[in-house]
Amino acid sequence: MAMDSATLYKLMILYMLNKVDFPLTNSQISEFFLENEYTNYFSLQESINELCENNFVFSDTVRNTSYYHLTSEGRESLKFFENKIPNAIIDDMDTFLITNKYELRNEVGTVSDYYRVNDGDYIVHCQVNEDASTLIEINLTVPNKESAAKMCAKWKDASQEIYEMVITKLTK
Repeated sequence: MAMDSATLYKLMILYMLNKVDFPLTNSQISEFFLENEYTNYFSLQESINELCENNFVFSDTVRNTSYYHLTSEGRESLKFFENKIPNAIIDDMDTFLITNKYELRNEVGTVSDYYRVNDGDYIVHCQVNEDASTLIEINLTVPNKESAAKMCAKWKDASQEIYEMVITKLTK
């Protein structure tokens, strides 16, 4: 009996999340599926939503970015059905994850967000994580939402330089 395409997409998502030791964003998962023309955006989103609804995957959302994690139920389900994914698709997923592992990890390991505090100012929270460790974490108070949003937008590109500067200044 042939597997329907929606089930295959779900297994592929579970497989990708199982192969990495960090969450993947919606855009990272979408990049793989859409660049390889496995499905369209709407079918993919439906598969992701069903995985979340059935507790095979859970997501965290930070500043409009969803980060997907595999649950133990998802891992167990994948073990049982992983052999249903065609080898050519597994090869495509493995190649994508190996080729892009540094960029994928860096993208999800560098996070920033902001929130408003009682006095009307905003706290900008910036962080760089590697594996299970936090390399640097900064909280800054700024007077307005525009400044907070601008700082968050620049954090990914500036974080490495800021980290190196802090280490250098503190170890001289």
